[in-house]
Amino acid sequence: MRNNYIVKILLGALLVLSGLVACKGKAGKAPHAEHTAAQQYTCPMHPQILSEKPGKCPICGMDLVLKDANKELIMDSSIARLTKPVNAQVIASIPAIAPESGTRTYSSEVNGVITYDTRNQTGISSRVGGRIERLLVKYNYQPVRKGQLIMEVYSPDLAAAQRELLYIAHNSSEMLASAKQRLQLLGMQPGQIDQVLKTGNILYRVPVYSNSDGYILEQSAAATVVAPVATAAADGMGTMGSSASPATASPAPAAPAATPVLLREGQYVSAGQSLFTIYQAKTLVAAFAFPPQLAARIKRGQQLSFYPTNNSNAIQSGSIDLIEPLFRNNENFTVARVYLRDNNFQVGQLLNATIPIVYTDGWWLPKKAVWRLGNKSIVFKKEGDAYVPVEVETGIEAKDMIQVNTNIGDWKVAANAAYLVDSESFIKTNNKMQQ
Repeated sequence: MRNNYIVKILLGALLVLSGLVACKGKAGKAPHAEHTAAQQYTCPMHPQILSEKPGKCPICGMDLVLKDANKELIMDSSIARLTKPVNAQVIASIPAIAPESGTRTYSSEVNGVITYDTRNQTGISSRVGGRIERLLVKYNYQPVRKGQLIMEVYSPDLAAAQRELLYIAHNSSEMLASAKQRLQLLGMQPGQIDQVLKTGNILYRVPVYSNSDGYILEQSAAATVVAPVATAAADGMGTMGSSASPATASPAPAAPAATPVLLREGQYVSAGQSLFTIYQAKTLVAAFAFPPQLAARIKRGQQLSFYPTNNSNAIQSGSIDLIEPLFRNNENFTVARVYLRDNNFQVGQLLNATIPIVYTDGWWLPKKAVWRLGNKSIVFKKEGDAYVPVEVETGIEAKDMIQVNTNIGDWKVAANAAYLVDSESFIKTNNKMQQ
């Protein structure tokens, strides 16, 4: 019985020793297996690079960092911001500036041209359809006098109406007044009607006379003398500033030259067709073209100073008498008319004008703080020690300042945006940051 007790003790000791050996074996093998399965190194910029030991990235040469079992980078948080692409964030130490606000007054320079006063123009149209037998007007802007013969027209309808007049005059005196009135409505003068009744001869050539003194212009060319054409810049902003040169402002073409008229003898005209316009040179108009950004800030009665482009010393002042929005040649602009009180100008003469404009809204930044990206405007907003590109809405450029309509009052932006632009990448803006 003593021997059985000793045997049980020995068997228990053997079981304990075998368990210790097994635990030691498991404890020695598990860390090695986990290490080989989970410990990998990768590149922060190129995560496709994997390695089982530290080293350098074969693409960019950066040090490989440890990657855990969940495939997440173990990276120092202090350098996490450095891994962002340069088109989304820029680390720089250039100065940051705050936008300015408040009421500002700038002088804007616009171009204009001397034109005829359309309030005094008259038109000549054909009352009957027919063929031009004789045309005495050869050139546009040819001077004419009231009652001067312009052309002679042959009209079959008018000839038929004269035959009816002669027939009525010999057979029915009661209808004679109505027949005369019909001829007058067709364009014949009372003296011509009396001549037909006296001689009995039909007038096949009906003369057309001028109804006013002035300068005659063919109707097809009359639309080109109404106003100058405003050419705004591609970014939709007009050139401003009292120091702006005429070369940078919107050019205004002169009135058309004395070109030959397109009407020819033998050409047919229809009843009611407008043929000529007669302009009077007694009163002239200075028409100035404003781009849309400036047109919204001008009003009737506002004063401006203007002078001929070839004589900057002949400065005159005037007030805006009429504001007319126009759309011509695929351009939207506004014409401000100043009715001249004297006749010292010539039609087609080019003018330069300066007009003060008051701005009470928006924020102002130097032009170099705003970067043009096509039709977008970009500023670099400071966040910590980094600059992030943000798209903003801009307005007028005045001297060396630019108006920003986006609310950037509490921002700090880079003083010079050109220093932060990477020439090898496109700027990626974050529109959610706009306020």
